[in-house]
Amino acid sequence: MKHLLLACAALIGLSAMADAAAIDPPCDAYPPAKQARCIVIWKELNKEDGAAISQFGLDQLKRREEGKINAQQHLSENMAFIKQSTEKRLARLKERMAKE
Repeated sequence: MKHLLLACAALIGLSAMADAAAIDPPCDAYPPAKQARCIVIWKELNKEDGAAISQFGLDQLKRREEGKINAQQHLSENMAFIKQSTEKRLARLKERMAKE
């Protein structure tokens, strides 16, 4: 159970890790003059998706506790979700930066 809670906390905390970097990885592709704005937008996108990420983690935990998925499925689904949600945020970042 502790491992599950830690895994969910790690999933939820992914956006917090972005705050630790001086320039978030998706923003280092932009010219220095646009990087500050990119970081602001990226953090906004992470906040916007925070509730959905948390809900996914809670749903996963419930399914795991009910025995509907095993540890390997849980990890696999978490990785797929992280990849998909990050790709969506990156696409939205690109759209918003194009408008800038």
